[in-house]
Order: sequence, then structure tokens, then C-alpha cells
Amino acid sequence: MFTSDTKKNRERYLTVLALYLAVTLFCVLFGAVYEVFGHGVFSFYMLYAFAVPLVGGVLPFFLLMKHKRAYPSSFSTRCYHAGLATLTVGSLVTGALEIYGTSSPLTAVYWIAGGALAAIGLVSYLLLGSLLGGMKEKSVAGDCRRP
Repeated sequence: MFTSDTKKNRERYLTVLALYLAVTLFCVLFGAVYEVFGHGVFSFYMLYAFAVPLVGGVLPFFLLMKHKRAYPSSFSTRCYHAGLATLTVGSLVTGALEIYGTSSPLTAVYWIAGGALAAIGLVSYLLLGSLLGGMKEKSVAGDCRRP
């Protein structure tokens, strides 16, 4: 990859990391405020909703950036981001329902759909990377030849 491509990848990773950190912070604040007004009732789904964007978003994209992996394809990232968003919203909705003292069998749809979307994004990234001959950025400083 050329230097400009490496810089673009880094900028993309930093943008995604900032977004996931903001979502994580929002979930922490939302859960804390919701519990203050929950009259002593709490839900583990609400408490740990921040873990989905933190562990599923910040951690993998930070590791990919640190190990200088090429940025995933548009299809892979869209599916993966949609899956994490669905899991996060599902956790917040399930937590809100638990705090209200009710439940719904429809909350299972969040877990199924979110897990499926995240898995599709992850598998497509792994398959596309192996089909394209590796996912590591290549340094071509001073080499303008194409393989």
C-alpha cells in the first residue's frame, strides 16, 4: 500500500474508534441516569450495555489498527456495525423492560439479528482477507511496481 493509503486507513480506524468510544460513553451515562430514576431497581442488561460497543467495537478495531491490517470492506463493516448497534439497542431495551418489571419475547429478535449481522460481517472480513491473499498492509516505499 502507498503511504496515502496507510494514512487513510489510520484515519478510518481513528474515526471508528472515536465513534465507538462515544457510544460506549453514552451507554454508561444512559444506564447511570436510568438507574437513578429506576427507584432502586436495576438491570444487568442496562448496566453492561456499554460492553457491547467497547468489547465489540473499540477492542477489535484498535487491534486491527495496531497490527496495521487493511481496513475491512464496506460490506463487512456495515454488517458488523449494524450487528453491534442492534445488540446494543437490544441490551438497552431489555434492560428498560426489566426495570419496568415486564418482559417481551420479541427482545430475542435483537440478539438473533444482532448476532447474525455481526457474524456475517466478521466472516466476510475473514473470507475476503484470505481470498485476497492476506489482510496486512504492505509497505511499498520506493516501489511503484504492481504485482
